Amino acid sequence: MKIAYVAGPYRADTIHGVLENIQKARRMALRLWKLGYAVICPHSNSAFFDGACPDEVWLEGDLEILKRCDLVVLVDGWETSAGACREVEVAAACAIPILDEEQVLKLEGRKRP
Repeated sequence: MKIAYVAGPYRADTIHGVLENIQKARRMALRLWKLGYAVICPHSNSAFFDGACPDEVWLEGDLEILKRCDLVVLVDGWETSAGACREVEVAAACAIPILDEEQVLKLEGRKRP
């Protein structure tokens, strides 16, 4: 079974915005599970751990996990996240394939509405 890593924004201006970002990433994770991937969704792994450790701890840990994955899947809006941009850089440097939501739709045999 291949392992997919979900990358997208976590932080937001409000707690509600953070929750929306977590839910968006979790929805993508479920879609990938349904396609047969084992999925790492950092948004779920450390949700609301903010302040328990320095931010760098979470990002560095996520990057170590990412390096062990077979592909990275980008959630819409990833470009606005410094962390997700760094995840894309690391994936590219490690030659890990990167898919966006449009490509996931194709895997599912659907088109964007």
